[in-house]
Amino acid sequence: MSRTFIISLYIFFQYTLLTFSQGQESIILDKIIAKVDNQILLKSEYDVAYIQALQNERSFEYKITPCKVFETLIVNKLMLAKAEIDSVVVEEKQVDAQLDRRMEYFIGQIGSKEKLEAYYGKSINQLKTELRKQVKEQLVAQKMQETITGKVKATPGEVKKFFSEIPLDSLPYFSKEYEIGHIVKIPTVNKNIKMVTRKKLENIREMIVNQGEDFAKLALEFSEDPGSSRNGGELGYFKKGELVPEYEAAALALKPGQTSPVIESQFGFHIIQLIDRRGNEFNTRHILIKPAAGDTDFDSAESFLDSLRTLIMKDSITFQKAAKTHSDDKATKEAGGMLTDRNTNSFKIPAENMDPLLSFMLDSMKAGIVTKPIVYRMEDGTEAYRIVYFKSVTQPHQANLVDDYQKIQQACLQEKKNKVINKWFNKSKSEVFISVDPEYKDCEVLQGVQLN
Repeated sequence: MSRTFIISLYIFFQYTLLTFSQGQESIILDKIIAKVDNQILLKSEYDVAYIQALQNERSFEYKITPCKVFETLIVNKLMLAKAEIDSVVVEEKQVDAQLDRRMEYFIGQIGSKEKLEAYYGKSINQLKTELRKQVKEQLVAQKMQETITGKVKATPGEVKKFFSEIPLDSLPYFSKEYEIGHIVKIPTVNKNIKMVTRKKLENIREMIVNQGEDFAKLALEFSEDPGSSRNGGELGYFKKGELVPEYEAAALALKPGQTSPVIESQFGFHIIQLIDRRGNEFNTRHILIKPAAGDTDFDSAESFLDSLRTLIMKDSITFQKAAKTHSDDKATKEAGGMLTDRNTNSFKIPAENMDPLLSFMLDSMKAGIVTKPIVYRMEDGTEAYRIVYFKSVTQPHQANLVDDYQKIQQACLQEKKNKVINKWFNKSKSEVFISVDPEYKDCEVLQGVQLN
């Protein structure tokens, strides 16, 4: 695993541990270093944020200091306090989607759900539950920030002025960067395999409904959902709208103790048992079996991409249009298949942030080439094929407006947003109660704030 991923995983687990510790007073006694109305800032939360800031430090930003991290956290806490006062909320579906994306990322990096769960000793659902509060607060703060800075823009003139004011000896030096895109094809499971999978699950249902077998015991034996199988298939309580529609509709049609017919969702085939309903929430257990793509399905996906590559190389269709029409990677298809750097959201990806095997392959290619289909494991662990488009490479260089305009524009925009946020903070801090630990009394943004 890369150093970046190890640090990211550490940060993720520290946030999860922090959430758990807040509900278990006997496990960790943490120090409160600031209060903003009902919002509290813990020392451990600050420590994790500082590590994350150092990891994500950007070339055009000011040097990360302990005070700047503390000030940022105080501003975020004020945003949360003001959001509560102003009734700014985010939907639970947004929280679920963000949690899913984070889990998919870590699963993709570590290799599988099983490895992630083994690493931490908890199911995916447990990790999501323990991380949920932090994710929701981050989304609320982001929404509040958007209301404050949403209209801020950086004009070309402002970008040029921003860049011209950077001393020459302070201009960052960028390593080799690539612009690449891909088109992903997930093998489509053929009908015969689906029929066999459905039949297997129908036989399991028969054992439960007509032979009196225990649902939880069979879930432990047969279910391919590692997050719930170890708990007898139990998912825990969910609200309406939080699970995929097919699953929810089947579950809510049941009475407690009843078992559903076999249903199909994007995850595979399920049978569901309703455990309990309380108001708008319901608890179920399920047995999931996923139909596995066979060799012929993978051959078909490879052949499809090979034919598509031929059309692209003959200029019969652009790579971008082909990606939007045919790619199974939802995260990139709307951007014409182009990949972005996770830290900067730029289409230019530093060589050190890329898969080493992909970087090595590109070094032997010419720009403008599309690779033949290659095996690809998606972030959620799904095996697929992809073709990779090598659009361009930028050699190591000192920052300039021609090659790095997008980065410079983002840095300029962020500086403008920071000024707006600071102005908002100075105006709003008098509307709420703020107290901080004397250790941070010298931070500029805290002038005039009460000390503990």
